[in-house]
Amino acid sequence: MSNRADGTVSFLLCDIEGSTRLVHTAGADYAQILADARRLLRDAVSGQGGDEIDAHGDELFAAFAEANAATAAAVAGQRALIEHAWPGGHDVRVRMGIHTGDAILTEDGYTGIDVHRAARIGSAGHGGQILVSAPAHAALADVTTRDLGTHRLAGLPEPEHIYQLLAEGLPRDFPPLRNTIAMLGNAMRVVIADDSVLLREGVVRLLAESGFDVVAQSDNAEDLLRHVAMHKPDVAIVDIRMPPTHTDEGLAAARQIRERHPTTGVLVLSQYVEAGYAIDLLAEGAEGVGYLLKDRVSDLEEFAGAVRRVGEGGSALDPAVVSQLVGRRRAHDPLDELTPREREVLELMAEGRSNQAIAERMFVTLRAVEKHVTSIFTKLGLPASTEDHRRVLAVLAYLRD
Repeated sequence: MSNRADGTVSFLLCDIEGSTRLVHTAGADYAQILADARRLLRDAVSGQGGDEIDAHGDELFAAFAEANAATAAAVAGQRALIEHAWPGGHDVRVRMGIHTGDAILTEDGYTGIDVHRAARIGSAGHGGQILVSAPAHAALADVTTRDLGTHRLAGLPEPEHIYQLLAEGLPRDFPPLRNTIAMLGNAMRVVIADDSVLLREGVVRLLAESGFDVVAQSDNAEDLLRHVAMHKPDVAIVDIRMPPTHTDEGLAAARQIRERHPTTGVLVLSQYVEAGYAIDLLAEGAEGVGYLLKDRVSDLEEFAGAVRRVGEGGSALDPAVVSQLVGRRRAHDPLDELTPREREVLELMAEGRSNQAIAERMFVTLRAVEKHVTSIFTKLGLPASTEDHRRVLAVLAYLRD
């Protein structure tokens, strides 16, 4: 696009995932990493006739006359990023968003709500992922996409229907979209019990903002059990200490829920690390079980992810609890055979994270994580499994011995 013009434009936003962490881990290599990323993306943009609008920090913003040119540039850019040998062996991944809309041309570039929509769509993705808005999707031809449903994006008045662009040689599976609020049609249903009104109402608000449907709330265990029987929620969030004695009423209620309503996941919240309670809760298996410190609620993305994992039959264990379990000293402890890196992977596994999520957290490749996992199971004498929550169960069952 040799000349910028008003009217319908297809925007492409590119953003390095985890750039702040990469600055710290890459050190002196970061300047070269950023230069390489910009060069590869600029080559992809210019190769499809795109016009670079801005390059600020770890972001690159470009515009195209046609949506197909924008998607072709995105695919070419992702392939170039994957194939590139990064300085220091770092794993660099870029999230991308494509949106077609009307924009106003000024002396400083494009402006208008559709520019902001493109930015919001791009920021909802994960490294290696290409997201496409509904208007851009409607303008495409001969491409393969995956429908990710309708989401509300922060700061935008109307919900957005978002698709993921699929292409040969690019990753296909990613965690749920970031910084979005899923529409209630497919919302996970939650019941919450906590005798602290402020905390309970705060959690309810956070859950609602993250797209959950809070169908009931209680301030005592007995009322909680009635609500679970009545509503049959996907997840029950339970405070360990509730009236009348404020000892383990919530834990007892959690056990009853697991026994009477096996399809309802249980996420227990605690003020302090009480590893014994976590072990008690896991006695019958780790499927659909979570144990978090209340401090974790303040990290909305992490908390919402934990609730979803539990509701989907996975597990979510607080890092502090896992560290205590993994860090116990025993005679002839096979954990001593694990390298520091393997121990870190083991702790993230025990939290309920998938290999992809571990790779993102540790800033390494998926293949590196898979090698660590295989080594861990070999050293611990545990059979590997493709089901994340089952392998967590195996690891924690071993740690409880």
